[in-house]
Amino acid sequence: MLELVLIRHAKSSHADYGVGDFRRGLNARGEADALQAGRRLAELGLAPDLVLTSSAHRARETTRRLVRAFAPPGPEVREISTFYLAEADALLAEIQRVDAAWRRVAVVAHNPGISVLHHLLTGESVDMPTCAMAVIRFELDDWRAVHADSGRVSHYEYPALWREA
Repeated sequence: MLELVLIRHAKSSHADYGVGDFRRGLNARGEADALQAGRRLAELGLAPDLVLTSSAHRARETTRRLVRAFAPPGPEVREISTFYLAEADALLAEIQRVDAAWRRVAVVAHNPGISVLHHLLTGESVDMPTCAMAVIRFELDDWRAVHADSGRVSHYEYPALWREA
């Protein structure tokens, strides 16, 4: 069995209007949400072995905060430059290149690509808010076999749910 954790980057800052979109960091809420997302994954026993993250600053910052919650040595983290504003098919192509030795992989990326990928893999439509996490399970043994409608959602949550609790 393979598990894919789709994570939309946390809430970004718009405070510095001189900074381009790629270089935008997280705002205070985004920083806190990313830490909490990592804690939740750890509590649920869903810490990934490998994290593929967009190289955009807000995605890298989300990833950096997420992995703080995981037991050492933590996951391997790979920055994927093509994940910046990538469409679902580009995200899927990179996932399909992951070695089968990695059983639980997280992808930290952007909308609309991350939400469209969720739909592509599960058939379920969802607009993932910032820092949302969807765990998709595949009854497969190789990432190359992951394709449309081959997964099922085993867990989904987002920051507003944590604030309501």
